[in-house]
Amino acid sequence: MTIIQERVTTTAPVVTRKKRDWSVAVRVVVLLIASVFVLGPVLWTLSTSLRPPSESFQLPPAFLPLNPDLTSYEQVFKQLNIVALVVNSALVTGLIAVGQMLTAALAGYAFAHLKFRGRGALFSIVLATMMVPAQVTIVPVFMLIRGVGLSDTLLALIIPAIPTAFGTFLMRQYFMGLPGELAEAAAIDGASPWRTFRSVYAPLAMPGLAIVGILAFNFHWNEFFRPLIMTISEQNFTLPLGLVSLQGNLGTGSISVVLAGVVLSMIPALVVFMFGQRALQDGLTAGTGK
Repeated sequence: MTIIQERVTTTAPVVTRKKRDWSVAVRVVVLLIASVFVLGPVLWTLSTSLRPPSESFQLPPAFLPLNPDLTSYEQVFKQLNIVALVVNSALVTGLIAVGQMLTAALAGYAFAHLKFRGRGALFSIVLATMMVPAQVTIVPVFMLIRGVGLSDTLLALIIPAIPTAFGTFLMRQYFMGLPGELAEAAAIDGASPWRTFRSVYAPLAMPGLAIVGILAFNFHWNEFFRPLIMTISEQNFTLPLGLVSLQGNLGTGSISVVLAGVVLSMIPALVVFMFGQRALQDGLTAGTGK
């Protein structure tokens, strides 16, 4: 081996290692910047909620409260029936999440493994509904709900939200990633399509169903528009509607009290996400290949 060849072989790993170090450093910097933009508003909300109401409009604003206390949280519990609001929100979002998991699983399995006339056209119509904003259909949905006598009830929030086009699409793709030979083997054993779905495919689709349930819970827990239209009585208000009342009729409420309510409303969603994070990761990685 010549001297030039020896130098090339000894310096190549060093150059590769330096490039790798630079690549890692750039990624770390980008992630840190992204973390600031993502976590910054959350930390500011938490910091402001710990300020006394007298410091709400302090200028210039300070990131850390000068005299942190829990006065704003006490005001939230005094001004709102927070327990009733949380119960209503938990009931609505929980039933919607379970309903979406059930309907998405059934519809997704039908579109993926059952053969019937017009399957492709019907699935295209389902996908097309994803492009229609909820504000466009809120009036006919409200008239339908009022026509069946469910206006100003929690069922008015639950029933229209159970069918889910996105969940159907997600579960169809998930079921298509599962081997079709499973259905053939079950058919040979004399299993009906329902039994095949219940005993074979549904257990394998649990990670995908977890995604549907978690996304549904997080979305409808924070939903404001439909409860504003569908409910009138305070006893049927959900948590987002209750938080709006903290602002006052003219928006003169203390910002620290409002953000204290926001922090309290984030806790259930964070708990659901933390406990469902593993299932969410499994659902995003499993069933992607045939």
